[in-house]
Amino acid sequence: VNCLDQHVEKSPNRVALIWERDEPGTAVYVTYRELLDLTCRLANTLKKYGIQKGDRVAIYMSVSPLSVAAMLACARIGAVHTVVFAGFSAESLAGRIMDAGCKAVITYNQAVRGGRTIELKATVDEAVKNCPSIRHVFVAQRTDNKVQMGDRDILLEEEMTKADSICAPESMDSEDVLFMLYTSGSTGKPKGIVHTQAGYLLYAALTHKYVFDYQQGDVFGCVADIGWITGHSYVVYGPLCNGATSVLFESTPVYPDPGRYWEVVQRLKINQFYGAPTAIRLLLNYGEEWVKKYDRSSLKVLGSVGEPINKEAWQWFYQVVGEGRCALVDTWWQTETGGICIAPRPSEEKAEIIPAMAMRPFFGIVPVLMDENGEVIEGNDVSGALCIAHPWPGMARTIHGDHQRFIDAYFKAYPGYYFTGDGAYRSQKGYYQITGRMDDIINISGHRLGTAEIEDAMADHPEVPETAVVGYPHKIKGEGAFAFIVLKEQTTRVDHIKEELKTIVASKIAKYAVPDHILVVKRLPKTRSGKIMRRLLRKVVTEQSSNMGDVTTLDDPSVVKEILDAYQKYKKSSS
Repeated sequence: VNCLDQHVEKSPNRVALIWERDEPGTAVYVTYRELLDLTCRLANTLKKYGIQKGDRVAIYMSVSPLSVAAMLACARIGAVHTVVFAGFSAESLAGRIMDAGCKAVITYNQAVRGGRTIELKATVDEAVKNCPSIRHVFVAQRTDNKVQMGDRDILLEEEMTKADSICAPESMDSEDVLFMLYTSGSTGKPKGIVHTQAGYLLYAALTHKYVFDYQQGDVFGCVADIGWITGHSYVVYGPLCNGATSVLFESTPVYPDPGRYWEVVQRLKINQFYGAPTAIRLLLNYGEEWVKKYDRSSLKVLGSVGEPINKEAWQWFYQVVGEGRCALVDTWWQTETGGICIAPRPSEEKAEIIPAMAMRPFFGIVPVLMDENGEVIEGNDVSGALCIAHPWPGMARTIHGDHQRFIDAYFKAYPGYYFTGDGAYRSQKGYYQITGRMDDIINISGHRLGTAEIEDAMADHPEVPETAVVGYPHKIKGEGAFAFIVLKEQTTRVDHIKEELKTIVASKIAKYAVPDHILVVKRLPKTRSGKIMRRLLRKVVTEQSSNMGDVTTLDDPSVVKEILDAYQKYKKSSS
C-alpha cells in the first residue's frame, strides 16, 4: 500500500519503473497504476493456488517489472518472499527453499543477460526435485522459447489475465515478517536474514530520500540485482515508497560495450546513479572515451555500494563519470542493517566529502569502536571493531530458524552492541572509514593490519587494477601477507611491477606490511555481486585446496582451478 496505492490515488500515471532490458535501447515504462494492476493480479493468482499470510515464496527471476510485482504481491497478501539471485545454482536454490520452507517458486522460463540466454526453469526443476515443501512453480515468459512444464508448473501470465485486478491488502502487524534474504556467513552455510514490515520500509525510504537527495521527478538508477539487499532497498522498497521513478537494469556494464551504463544515463536521463566499485574498477580499465562519448549532464549524485571503494576508483568515478560536479556517496551498510548506516550525505550543504570514506552516520545510527578487550575506544584518530550502540528501524530481527546463531554472530562478541564484523578508523575530524572485514585482518609481527589497507596501497599502481591480499601462517612473523594481483595487460615487466608494489606498500603503510609473495593471476574469484572470495584464496595459500567448501556463489567456479594452477607453478619456480 505504501509503495503503490498511496501513489495511484494521487498520481496514477507517474512512472514507477523503467525497465532497461538486456537488449540495448529497449526500455519499458511502467506507471504506478500499471504496477498496481500487475501486483494485484499476481497476488490473486497466488491466493488462488493456496498461498496465504505467513507462507514463504521463493522468487528466482531476473530484474523486471514482473519480478518487482512478485515481491509486492507477496507483501500484499502477507506472504514472505525470499528472492534468490537468478545466477545461483540449483543446489544453492534448493538449500534456500528448504531452509525457508517455501511453498512455491516464481520464476521465468529463461533469463537474458549480456546477450546470453540463461536457463532458469531448468534450474528450478533441478532444485525442486529435493524440495518436498514446494506445491507450485509459477512460470513467466521472458523469451519465446518453450520449456518443459510438469504437474506442479503453472503458466503465470495466463493465470494473471484471468485474475481480478483488485486485491485487498492483508492487514499486517509492524513486526510481521516482510521478507527473508540469504547472505553468506563466515561458516559457508548461508543465513536467512529476516526483515519486518514497518521498520524496514521506513528506514529504506528515509535513507533513499536523504542520502541521495531524491527529489520528486528524479530518475533513480540503482543498477543492483533484486537478488541482493541493495536491490530490495534501493531498486524496489525505498524508491517506490517515496513515489520515485526507479530504473531496473537487466544487463551488464560491458554489454554490448563498456559504454552501456553511460548510454543508459544519457537515454533515460538518470539523476542518481548507484553502483558497485567492482564495476567501476572494471570500466576504468577500458579508459575514459567510453564515458565521454555520452552526455551525463543529468547526473546529480553518484553512489558506491557493496565493498569499500579504493581511491583510484573513487577519483575516476568522481572526476570522469561525474565531471567533478556530482556528490559521490560511498555508502556503508549490510544485508543485516536493511539500509545505509554511514554515508557522506545527508550533511550540511556543501559539507566536505573525503574520497573513499563513508564518513557520517545516518540519523539514529550511533557507531562505536571497540578494542580487543571489549572496551569502547574514545577520542579520534583511532581504529577498532565497528559496532552500533542503539537499535534502528531497519535492523534485521533474526536469522530464520536459528535465533541463537543471530545472537552469536552479531551480539555475543560485544555484549550490548551490534557487531558489524567490520573494522573501522575514526579520523581526526571524527569521520568513519571502513578498513575491511575483521576476519580479513592479519597480524604481522604483532601489528594488526586489514588486508584492505594493503590492497588499497597496491591499487595505486597504474598497471594493477585488481588485488586481493590474504594472510597465511609465517614461521617468524606469525602471519604474512600473500597478494594476488591482476595486471592491465600482458607485460614483460612482471618482476619490475612486483618490486614497485612492494615499494608502494612500504611507503604507504610500513615495511612490515609488504607482502612476502605476489602472484599474478588472470582474474580473482568473485561472487556475482562482485565481492572477492578471499576465503578461497586463503585455502589456496594454506594448501587446503581439497576442501574448498561451497563455490556455487562464484560468478565462474572455473576460476578456482586457474588460480590453483598458477599457485603450483609459482611454488615450483620459487623453490
